[in-house]
Amino acid sequence: MKLQKSFHNQLTGTLYLVATPIGNLEDMTFRAIRTLKEVDLIAAEDTRQTRKLMNHYEISTRLISYHEHNKHGSGPEIIRMLLEGQSVAIVSDAGLPAISDPGYDLVVLAVEQQIAVVPVPGANAALSALIISGLPTESFHFVGFLPRERKTIHEQLDQVKTLKGSLLFYESPHRVHKTLTFMQDKLGDRRIALVRELTKRYEEAMRGTISECIAYLEEHPAQGEYCIVVEGSQGSGALQEEGKWWTELTEEEHVTYYEGQSHSRKDAIKLAALDRKIPKRELYNSLLTK
Repeated sequence: MKLQKSFHNQLTGTLYLVATPIGNLEDMTFRAIRTLKEVDLIAAEDTRQTRKLMNHYEISTRLISYHEHNKHGSGPEIIRMLLEGQSVAIVSDAGLPAISDPGYDLVVLAVEQQIAVVPVPGANAALSALIISGLPTESFHFVGFLPRERKTIHEQLDQVKTLKGSLLFYESPHRVHKTLTFMQDKLGDRRIALVRELTKRYEEAMRGTISECIAYLEEHPAQGEYCIVVEGSQGSGALQEEGKWWTELTEEEHVTYYEGQSHSRKDAIKLAALDRKIPKRELYNSLLTK
């Protein structure tokens, strides 16, 4: 067992995990600014991005690069400086460091050397998306970015599909449509909030079902980084979990269901076609012949 007394450590320096803005520069806290001014060194995931922040708040502390591609070389050097008594702040591109970035690896090295690791809290994209989602907040699970390989994506979604709490994901604009399609296939047509550009001028939250958000993105190309908040499992049976709630409906009943949710006939056909994984033109022609 290792006991850390964060503010009574005289033998080594301290590693500070400093939250930075996720969009709006005013997300920065007074404590974060003071910490970045007082430490001996700032280790940044992207020095160009962090330099803009430092210039805005007139921070002149020495800045070095620490990211996924140089962590094996930079990490031990930062630990050496901490062991010598210097204090270091690590920051990511945005939000809390060590969440879906290599800051975690540095924390592990510091803990192994009994170096105090101190959080300086602030903005976080996943939790910000959760609290505005309108989905349950009493229990949630952070998943982050899904892997790139189709098989591995399916395996990870299989692991979380029975969890009761809300699910939190990150996704890039060029992958978000494909990711939602995987989610609909594996999780069913659950309620979600698709949140982008948090705290920025074009902040936007889409709330609806997965299929509705897929249809929206087909008409409005994805822009900006996304947080996806997905409703947890409701335990309502295998058909819903597999996204087959509509199995016992005829094609016309399926379309009528969506029309009953205030969708136009055109959009209702598109959503039903997405559920059935058939081209919307095929469904449209099928309905005409009946």
